[in-house]
Amino acid sequence: MPILTINHKTEYRYAHPVAFGEHRVMLRPLPGHDLRILAHRLAIEPEPMSLRWIHDVFGNSVAIATFDERAETLTFTSTATVEHNPAEDFALTPDDPAFFYPFLYDDEEYPDLTQFVTPQYGDPHGELSAWARQFLDADAPTPTLNILSGMTHGIRKAFFYRTRHEQGTQHPLDTLQLSSGTCRDFALLMIEALRRLGIAARFVSGYIFVPGDSAHGYVGGGSTHAWVQVYLPRAGWIEFDPTNGIVGNRDLVRVAVARDPRQAIPLHGVYLGSADAFLEMDVDINVVSVGDEADSAASGTRELLNQGAR
Repeated sequence: MPILTINHKTEYRYAHPVAFGEHRVMLRPLPGHDLRILAHRLAIEPEPMSLRWIHDVFGNSVAIATFDERAETLTFTSTATVEHNPAEDFALTPDDPAFFYPFLYDDEEYPDLTQFVTPQYGDPHGELSAWARQFLDADAPTPTLNILSGMTHGIRKAFFYRTRHEQGTQHPLDTLQLSSGTCRDFALLMIEALRRLGIAARFVSGYIFVPGDSAHGYVGGGSTHAWVQVYLPRAGWIEFDPTNGIVGNRDLVRVAVARDPRQAIPLHGVYLGSADAFLEMDVDINVVSVGDEADSAASGTRELLNQGAR
């Protein structure tokens, strides 16, 4: 069970001192039986007038900062050390109720899964539904794992990862038509496709660990990352990373889960001043395996798209 240290620094720069509105910070890892937080510290400069922690509707940790002074820079530095115990390779047995698709969710669980089964984005011409159905066998039933792994690896192979500097996550139909996008775009595409098959899926924001000697060829490292959780009867929430073709939570560190990507923005806030006051935002992230040499860390990058800029 590797111990990882995650250093995440975001700095906003302005042409002259500006005032700051409320900022919401979602950078604290989400603990569970497979992830234990050993230490976490959030430092903010200038020091906020108030900083309070809440749990949002999904149980994620959110820090809310308010300010009473002006400054030319605003810096957030999150440092977390976690014990990461990835689950064993995911597998279903013929005795599991979700071994074959279609399957039914338990009557007691389904009301709590409705929001994750219901599509959130339009598909007026059925393009997304048609794309999702291509992962079904011609002769039903289809092994559920074949659908999930097929879609995960299908996006990895057929879609091109590209950095976008526009804010937000693009519509799943745009991702489908362009055959390109960011990790957030790929996650949303897979989520909406699965929902059209009646499979509960939700969005995950976090980090990916890219070992220095890794031959996996991961993309999305050095920045916040995004992937998918799927709920299956008796198996629970299982993680799939369509950007890198990962099934399970190997090298993935959760920070937040949500129904929609807009509910899991790592850092979001406003400043009070003229539009031309904003100069730039720099993000530097390193995910280091404790005990490894520094060059085994995931390189820090200048990443704008996942930060909820200004």
